[in-house]
Amino acid sequence: MVFGKMSEKKKLYLIGGTMGVGKTTACQILKTKLSNSVFLDGDWCWDSHPFVVTEETKRMVLDNICYLLNNFIRCSAYKNIVFCWVMHQQSIIDYILSRLDTSSCNVLAISLVCTPEALERRLRVDIESGLRAHDILARGMERLPLYNSLDTTKIDTSNLSPEEVAEKIASL
Repeated sequence: MVFGKMSEKKKLYLIGGTMGVGKTTACQILKTKLSNSVFLDGDWCWDSHPFVVTEETKRMVLDNICYLLNNFIRCSAYKNIVFCWVMHQQSIIDYILSRLDTSSCNVLAISLVCTPEALERRLRVDIESGLRAHDILARGMERLPLYNSLDTTKIDTSNLSPEEVAEKIASL
């Protein structure tokens, strides 16, 4: 049961999607469309060189994400909190939510998806521009179908501009 007016509650946007689907770009635009908003990209919480994935670094990034999101939730200056990360497993979303005080929030869990052809086209542009390593193509394709089983609202970005994606999210 929700008490109080919906307008009094903050909105917490959890936006997932495979690499190259357009999360960061759409969320940067979304941040400017929403009032009193703040944006966190989960990748910023473990931007290291060399990039190392271990059980320890996975725990650390989740701690960093939850710490920052809880601070944004508690801060009266923010009414819209936008978070994006790959989040390809329901257990990741559930774990993050279990560590957040969402009592003052309406949570919107969203997965950005696209066709394999659109993903390949986008990732190839990034690879050719030197923004991503060649192995991203296989990893992105492997994760793409995983989003179908998540308890999230799906937005197909295949034929949408980043502005249109942000508009769709803002209208939820």
